[in-house]
Amino acid sequence: MPTIIIAEKPDAAQHISEALAEKNLRKKSSNEGVPWWEFERDGKKFITVAAVGHLFGLKQKKGVRDYPIFDVEWVPNFSANKKAFFSKKYFELIEKFKGAGDDFIIACDFDNEGTVIGFNILKFIFGKEEAKRMKFSTLTKQDLVKSFQEIMPKIDFQNLECGYTRHIVDFYYGINISRGLMEAIKKASPRFMILSAGRVQGPVLTMLSEREKQILAFKPTPFWQLQALLLLDGKETLAEHLTDKFWKKPEAENALKNSQAKNAIVDSAEKKEHLENPPVPFNITSLQTESYKLFGYSPQQTMQIAQSLYTAAFISYPRTSSEKLPPQIGYRETLEALGKIPKYKKLVQKLLALPALKPTEGKRDDPAHEAIHPTVQPPDLEKLKGPQKNIYDLVCRRFFAIFGEPALREGMKIIFNIGKEQYKVLGRRTLKPGWIEFYGPLAKFDETALPELKKGDSVPVKKIEMLDKETQPPSRWSQASIIKEMEKRGLGTRATRSAILQTLYDRKYVSDKSIRVTDLGMKVAGTLKEFVPDFVDEQMTKALEEDMEKILSGKSEQKKIVDAAKRHVRKICEELKENEDKIGKNLGSAIIATQEDANTLGPCPKCEGGTLKVLFSIFTKKHFVGCSNYSHCAVCNFTKKACKCKCGICEKEKGKCADEWKAKEWKPKCATGFPLPHQASFQRLDKICDKCKTPMIKVLRKGKRPFNMCLEPNCPTKADWGKKDNKKVGASGKRKGVRKKI
Repeated sequence: MPTIIIAEKPDAAQHISEALAEKNLRKKSSNEGVPWWEFERDGKKFITVAAVGHLFGLKQKKGVRDYPIFDVEWVPNFSANKKAFFSKKYFELIEKFKGAGDDFIIACDFDNEGTVIGFNILKFIFGKEEAKRMKFSTLTKQDLVKSFQEIMPKIDFQNLECGYTRHIVDFYYGINISRGLMEAIKKASPRFMILSAGRVQGPVLTMLSEREKQILAFKPTPFWQLQALLLLDGKETLAEHLTDKFWKKPEAENALKNSQAKNAIVDSAEKKEHLENPPVPFNITSLQTESYKLFGYSPQQTMQIAQSLYTAAFISYPRTSSEKLPPQIGYRETLEALGKIPKYKKLVQKLLALPALKPTEGKRDDPAHEAIHPTVQPPDLEKLKGPQKNIYDLVCRRFFAIFGEPALREGMKIIFNIGKEQYKVLGRRTLKPGWIEFYGPLAKFDETALPELKKGDSVPVKKIEMLDKETQPPSRWSQASIIKEMEKRGLGTRATRSAILQTLYDRKYVSDKSIRVTDLGMKVAGTLKEFVPDFVDEQMTKALEEDMEKILSGKSEQKKIVDAAKRHVRKICEELKENEDKIGKNLGSAIIATQEDANTLGPCPKCEGGTLKVLFSIFTKKHFVGCSNYSHCAVCNFTKKACKCKCGICEKEKGKCADEWKAKEWKPKCATGFPLPHQASFQRLDKICDKCKTPMIKVLRKGKRPFNMCLEPNCPTKADWGKKDNKKVGASGKRKGVRKKI
């Protein structure tokens, strides 16, 4: 009977099969297009099947609404989660091979999640609990063959136990606290909204809300600064007063008075050289941080892009915390492969000419995987999509840079006497680029060269200014800096942090790139901190993370951690039940305000005072946009609820419109309405279309590029929608398609 190899994703399954096959490699697929592979090696037959991530998830055993819930079981994801229904066809294909093999190899990613994915398939589909284990960090042929030749005879049970523990503990916290919040809302609020509060999500939201409170409570303090505009070698250059901030205006005014002079005289000119060491190799956090800084990609986006490059065998496994690159990865072989890419050829030649290839490394290590690096199987760069191309280029240039020499940089400081006061000008420049040459345009350094000046030299002063300023509140975290802060505080794992942040956005707890906590987020954080303070204590979460990591070293065990989590969750649930009414009232008002704000798109273009809102039709079962003035009478402006007749005019006011009263025919003040895109979500843009004057929205469809549109279907901006312009031809020679009408 053949050996069955279990891979985590179809792309990985294909690479594994192609790498290991010695003959008779055949790719097959089910009626629904799900692939699997057959091949022979060493005279034996193999079948490779692929999951699509987790095929199984945890679910409570009993369908009861009460909480806490601890009776859970693993079930197929598609049976418990509508969003995971796509995984059903992969599950059913693998199920067909039950009994078809007598030996099993788990070839999923070598980490907690990968081992859980593979073992659950092994246990719940094939009914087995023993298998061999492949361990690799890239999907290149040489690494996969080596992994097969050095295959582990048993499953990595410590990874499995750690993964199972994390899933169970996170489920206990997530399902119970989330259910407690929603039960409280149901009992005390007229509106309902799905809220969630996970084990890590709660402390992170609390951390963000504390920063938001500091920002909102901040009271600015005025201060004054002096700056002089000088002409240095014909170029205008700003010089700052040596006193950075004047906290008393009279002192600043006096310094300004003492600075009246036509020329600035050099008092001193100092130069100082220093070495700028090369950066360390990327781990997932530093890659996410650098990607956000350079390209504006969210941490979740970067994770997805990096994962796609990994499954294509172009880079190593991205979910690593390591900053180290062992020689075993083959520095020279990798560089030689990258040197075949024209844009990297000259850089690689310089590196290969070095007497030795020794990378700069960081302190962090990961027992499972090395730092992120390009593989010996580079892509055709022209075939990579924009974001993939950017991230691949970033990984390659970082790999080059770590072998470079330190850069020699120079700092220069010139002190000028202007009247009786002193001002400074700072300059920086690179003397020897070293590693900066290899990082290329991605290396962002301030380059401000200053002319050679000596004591006593004179330069013209164009003007002196006194600036009125105020102290600024603490800055908001960016999506990259919050990931770094979570790592620093031990909240979440390298694989989960970006997903936790995305959940906060999805639940509308936070918004904007510079993270602002919404009113709903502030209410949820405040409510949790007031009534269940232990739950949002980040020290508790950090300690729990450390305990779970101890499983990997054999210093802790699943039962001990799960039992402790149960006790803690029970305590939290008791506190939630005791305060259900207060919690419901606290959150109810925030939910109403959040929903009203989300459903309000902008002013109505056809009536005065009307607002366009997202409404739901009980007849069509679809959402649409309608004017808030629809419920008001066109004659008397009374609401429909207040009227005594069809037109909505009450008894007291009927004399004002006798004819309409007699007609008893209700006419809305404004019947403006617009359809919304089908099978799509949308976001308000707070912009008005220049042509039709209706609000604009961003339309988002899964797997497609978002686009902006106004609400009016007949707007001139949509005149070409749904048409094909055969005359318009792009630079590539292909016809430019026009967006279809919604």
